Amino acid sequence: MSFLTREEVEKHSTRESCWVAIHGSVYDVTDFIDSHPGGAHVILRCAGKDATADFDSVHDKELLLQALAPSTVKGIIQPDTLAQSTRTHPQVSVEGSKAPPPLASLINLHDFEKVAQEYLPPHAWAYYFSGADDEISKREGQKAYQKVSLRPRILRSIRSVDTTTSILGKPVSLPVYMSPTGIAKFAHPDGECALAVAAGHEGLAQVLANSSSMTIEAVQAARATPNQPLFQQLYVNKDIEKSEELVRRAERAGASGIWVTVDSPVVGKREMDERLNLEVQTKDSSEKGQGVAKIMASSISPFIDWDILTWLRGITSLPVVVKGIQCVEDAVLAYQHGVQGIVLSNHGGRSQDTAQPPLVTLLEIRRYAPFLIGSKMQIFIDGGIRRGTDVLKAIALGATAVGLGRPFLFSLVAGYGAEGTRRAINILRQEIEANMVFLGVTQLSELGPHLVNSMRLERDVVGSVKL
Repeated sequence: MSFLTREEVEKHSTRESCWVAIHGSVYDVTDFIDSHPGGAHVILRCAGKDATADFDSVHDKELLLQALAPSTVKGIIQPDTLAQSTRTHPQVSVEGSKAPPPLASLINLHDFEKVAQEYLPPHAWAYYFSGADDEISKREGQKAYQKVSLRPRILRSIRSVDTTTSILGKPVSLPVYMSPTGIAKFAHPDGECALAVAAGHEGLAQVLANSSSMTIEAVQAARATPNQPLFQQLYVNKDIEKSEELVRRAERAGASGIWVTVDSPVVGKREMDERLNLEVQTKDSSEKGQGVAKIMASSISPFIDWDILTWLRGITSLPVVVKGIQCVEDAVLAYQHGVQGIVLSNHGGRSQDTAQPPLVTLLEIRRYAPFLIGSKMQIFIDGGIRRGTDVLKAIALGATAVGLGRPFLFSLVAGYGAEGTRRAINILRQEIEANMVFLGVTQLSELGPHLVNSMRLERDVVGSVKL
């Protein structure tokens, strides 16, 4: 393969002829520009330049082999020959700053969030932390759990507790799973692979984001145990063939199910994320004032309906979970469409602000469609869960398991990686086990509505529905 000069590469710096260098190889990405999931301008700002830093801040190198054909490689170039993009790259490093707190000093999930706020670069923090508009839904999702009280039982002589359960037939050690969260590389260089290591050691299931930094093959290879469950999230792409390829790749790689996310036909207005990118635009007029979330979601189709489940069944035999159910009517429709699970979720308050908390949706189901509780369709819930008591309240009210997203991302930050996530999981485990003893139960199946007082939250349930 021939060596290229700076002048040869810099000639190709337009939409009509666009070359970029990544890790010393020069690629002709002219035909790829408009299909890039992050938007065309992300590539064009690197045209004729070294795009390695841009690429590595979001992606694993293996993605190059999948996104670009070998024929796109035009040659190689010596390091430091080309100018780099002027984009400010989120970097995960604690060099030159004070050492992060020892993991043993972090005793709840809120502690991880405080560390993440201090050590994450501003763009990464805004992408992870931000909610939509006034962030009311983001806050209320957590407050909903505070409106439900526990009803402890005494003198039960609890010698041990069993926290195991199963998610879509896969055994797990806790009724907790890793929700799909994009660009985990912002938090740690190992990204979703670090989460997979922690999940395997601690017996959790992981749902891999559609916009994962790492390929599903890399995440599967990073698992600590060969049978640990890994599910694949799916956002339906405007180009349906790309979604079909993602599903088929997931199936080939050994994924245990497809979790199709339906609560974001358009991207919520995440103002913290967008505001930081407007600051970048002020400094660099080539940038568009869009947040990371809006850029990453530019390829999502807003035109899907319930027929997408028929299409999905036509291309895979894997179990299907619908993620983003926000009212009892849609929970019933999902059940009628024969899916294996639903996730009660408002996208962590990141899509439509003032959408009701997922825990309220669970109470809606209890009131208006109780036949769904304990049915063949498993019910999962995410958003705002930060304590072991939150987990137990959700299970007592009918959920199979709960998902956590932001807390596990935060647990990777400051170089903690997989060990940080294991620490976070074990904090939750200890809280769950201790509070099961307080409630007088030895296994999750003994939890039920008799152990909670949800009257304060019941007042938020809609007065009537039409099923």
